[in-house]
Amino acid sequence: MIRFILTDIEGTTTSIHFVHKVLFPYARKNLRDFIELRANEPEVEAALDEATQTIFDETDIWADQDKCIAILERWIDEDRKHPALKKIQGFIWRDGYETGAFTGHIYEDVPDMLREWKENGIDLGVYSSGSTEAQQLLFRHSDFGDLSQNFTAYFDTQAGHKRESDSYKFITSQLPFLADEILFLSDIEEELDAAKTAGMQTIQLVREDTVASKRHETAPNFPAVNERIAELNKA
Repeated sequence: MIRFILTDIEGTTTSIHFVHKVLFPYARKNLRDFIELRANEPEVEAALDEATQTIFDETDIWADQDKCIAILERWIDEDRKHPALKKIQGFIWRDGYETGAFTGHIYEDVPDMLREWKENGIDLGVYSSGSTEAQQLLFRHSDFGDLSQNFTAYFDTQAGHKRESDSYKFITSQLPFLADEILFLSDIEEELDAAKTAGMQTIQLVREDTVASKRHETAPNFPAVNERIAELNKA
């Protein structure tokens, strides 16, 4: 029986194009001004310290603020999944959401299913490479209003890399459910492989240019996922 649904964001609840054509460029454009204005704020300073430590570990150079900004900009261009970068991007996106620069894209088949699953007693969580704050902001300021209240748990790369089974074992340890009671939804086959190795059930969302998996069940949208859940919970 499925008692908890853990969902990816990019390519699953949200268009890849929104992430790469709206969010990333917004962070890239505003990164320097944001850091120069707010580097002394505790949460920003902590993230910059974390990034500076990684730069030193990799280059043996202690980067000043200007150098650190340049490297963070390069990391954005490379789509590097560094926790400090994800935190800083999240801070910048928070400003964007709150000032109305954009709203969070959500596929139109998602909101009703989130509400239905919650009403049916299935708990919901998110696991994405974006920071937990960035996740919450996207759903709170979505095209369909505040959807964040549907979720009870958020996980980012602090739980581990998304293509490693230990990450999903850790997530399971944080939830009051057995691994096989958790359904993980993602468009990335390697993430689904890791979740399945950890004992979770899996369904791949095949949207846009996603190549259908031969190792996992697939679904074109959330209503199709719901049909499969009904079959599993009836068995």
